[in-house]
Amino acid sequence: MGDRAPMRYCFLLQVRPDRLDEYKERHRQVWPEMLAALRDTGWRNYSLHVREDGLLVGYVECDDLAAAQRAMAETDVNARWQAEMAQYFTGLDGRAPDEGFLVLEEVFHLEDQLSRTENHR
Repeated sequence: MGDRAPMRYCFLLQVRPDRLDEYKERHRQVWPEMLAALRDTGWRNYSLHVREDGLLVGYVECDDLAAAQRAMAETDVNARWQAEMAQYFTGLDGRAPDEGFLVLEEVFHLEDQLSRTENHR
């Protein structure tokens, strides 16, 4: 990781509302092998949040999201997990769920602004 702070990424996906309860149940106990793969490929502080209409908001910290996604794509467990999860999503156009992220631009981060303000005192 070096001296620089990890990047923060927020992304959107759409879970099928009629499959939302099932999707949430699947995430109550993610396969231990999948959890280890995420950790080992640099995914940190990763969380998923969902609205009742299925709008899924993900948050992850890593050095480089594209590199972390590539590293996960090389694991067998990710291929199996994504194949099973694809049924729960809409709007993927044939892509795996982890390839269908709509990454959002960060426009505010409290700690960044506080540190800049405190450094200028």
